[in-house]
Amino acid sequence: MTALWLGIALLSLLAVVFVLVPVYRGRQIENDIQPDVDRRQLNITIYEERLAELGAERAAGTLDQENYDSLKLELERNLLQDVDDTAVPSGKSVHVTRQSIITAFLLAALVPAMGLAIYAKYGRSGDLAVAMSRPADPFNGRKPTVEEAITALQERLKQEPENPEGWYLLANTFMSMQNFAAAADGYGKALKYLPADAPQYAGVNGQYAQALFFANSGKMNPQIRAEVDKTLGVDPFDVTALGLLGIESYESGDYRAAMEFWRKGLTNASAEQADSLKSGIISARDKLIAAGETVADIPELAEVKIQLAVSLSPELQSRVTPDMTVFIFARPVGGRMPLAAKRVTVADLPLSIVLDDSMAMSPQAKLSGAETVEVTARISASGQPTPQPGDLSGTISPVAVHDQVDILELSIDHIVE
Repeated sequence: MTALWLGIALLSLLAVVFVLVPVYRGRQIENDIQPDVDRRQLNITIYEERLAELGAERAAGTLDQENYDSLKLELERNLLQDVDDTAVPSGKSVHVTRQSIITAFLLAALVPAMGLAIYAKYGRSGDLAVAMSRPADPFNGRKPTVEEAITALQERLKQEPENPEGWYLLANTFMSMQNFAAAADGYGKALKYLPADAPQYAGVNGQYAQALFFANSGKMNPQIRAEVDKTLGVDPFDVTALGLLGIESYESGDYRAAMEFWRKGLTNASAEQADSLKSGIISARDKLIAAGETVADIPELAEVKIQLAVSLSPELQSRVTPDMTVFIFARPVGGRMPLAAKRVTVADLPLSIVLDDSMAMSPQAKLSGAETVEVTARISASGQPTPQPGDLSGTISPVAVHDQVDILELSIDHIVE
């Protein structure tokens, strides 16, 4: 901080100098001009006196007319030369008044005052102080315990309370420790400082509702219900909020409603979340069947996978090295975004592999959501997924996604042009 304020002081002093220097130079010019004006008047007086003396000498007969004219001409030349040497450099006289000096000093004082006022309102000296005073590694290279890491994070949040990322990290840590009340408090503070239009807002709000739910012994209450509704108002497919509604319905014996909530949650679920939701759906379905009710087939529970045996054509073996990258993926026929993808190397070939929803590039684009796909294996000389001339490739198209039981032979057998 000392360096900061020293820098501000130096810059303020520089600004004052820029204001006062023109005033100082104006005074100097004024002082320099006045002596020049006085000396010019003196030269004229001397000229007139000398000219009178020459006139007197001519009248007395001691100086003839020819010499008189010559000496007079010399006097006139000298006078003109002296006047040129003492001429004022500008057509306007420079005059620095008392009022202009006072104005300059007031401006000089206002420059740093206004700068400090603006910095006090819009500057971040507090954040800078925190950053400069924070130790680079409070644990001196030692891996901290969970308790130490939590304490360090809490101390940081005392200094930087408006830090949604910090509160979110703290809440996740408490959640993993099953300290649900502390987790709920952390998520609540993260939401306090996270903009409502942030893309993460719905997800964090859903986790806040979940922490409140578990802190309330797995029971729904008006506050939790309001947070769930708020979350779904932002994102109707939020996995966490739909999961909570499914749990509530399941616990109350409304298994069909639980199944519908969990099936909807599968839309944006990650692979791990999908496994949990599917387990819940299966449990609810089995409860209904045990009660003698009829349950229609559930497409989301159908096992979707494509089994491949990937190999490299012997004719192309000489064009590759073992460390070159191989991309294996399935995508909609004619589409570009892969629904499932795997990255291996040439050294892994030949290779048996299964493409399924766990390899999805995004929760919204899964293999199970397509009817037919094209399956491609490409050896990339550049190591990039975008095809380039000279890459080696092989494709099978179209491939039926559902009820696929055969192992497909996929040969990398042609060069990309």
